[in-house]
Order: sequence, then C-alpha cells, then structure tokens
Amino acid sequence: MARKVDADARRRYSEDQEHAERLPGLLERVAAAERALGAAHGAGAATEELHLLSTALDAALTDAMRAAYARERVLIGPRGTDRIFRRKRRATPGIRRATELAERLLSAREEHRLHGVERVPRRVAAA
Repeated sequence: MARKVDADARRRYSEDQEHAERLPGLLERVAAAERALGAAHGAGAATEELHLLSTALDAALTDAMRAAYARERVLIGPRGTDRIFRRKRRATPGIRRATELAERLLSAREEHRLHGVERVPRRVAAA
C-alpha cells in the first residue's frame, strides 16, 4: 500500500533541497570564519572586533547546521513526515552520516555560544 505525499510535504521537500545544495559553501564559510577569529585572537585584536567575528562565526554555524538538517530531510525523502518511514530511513548509513554532521554542527554552535562569543562591556550613558 503506497502512501501519497501531500502538496505541503512536497513544497517543504523542495525547500529543503534548495537549502541542502548550499551546504558545501556554508561549511567553507564556517571554516573561513573560524580562521578569521583564530587569526584575530592570535593578533590580539580589540574586544569589539572579536565580538563581530564571533557573531559572524555563530551565524555561519547556524546556517550550516540548518542546511545539514535540510540535507538529512532530503535524504529521507518527501515521505519523511511518516514516523515509521523516517525511523527506518534514518537507520541507513548515508542518512546516519548526514545526521552526525548536523548534530556536530549543532554541538559546535552551542559550544561557541556558551564559551566562544566575546562579550562586549556595556557603555555607560552620559548623564
């Protein structure tokens, strides 16, 4: 008994395909942001510059993580809204690797948000 996929699921699948295609470029953007932040730390950059580079890395990690989860959903297919079907598909090696990448990016983003974002002191308003 084949299950039909509704139009909304096909639309979401199409959007996920577009996001997933951007993943390699987004991973390069993450690497470039990490290199820039590391170079700024090594050069003893000002706190404001470190904060800007840290937030740029956070944005790059977020975009890459979202694209990685979209890639996982694309590999599962448009029938991924069915719980049983999704569970069976996630057990395959290719989708398992895609899930691991997405979860590594999620963990890296959380770690960066907790310990990597340079805090900028608030400025006191002139009286």
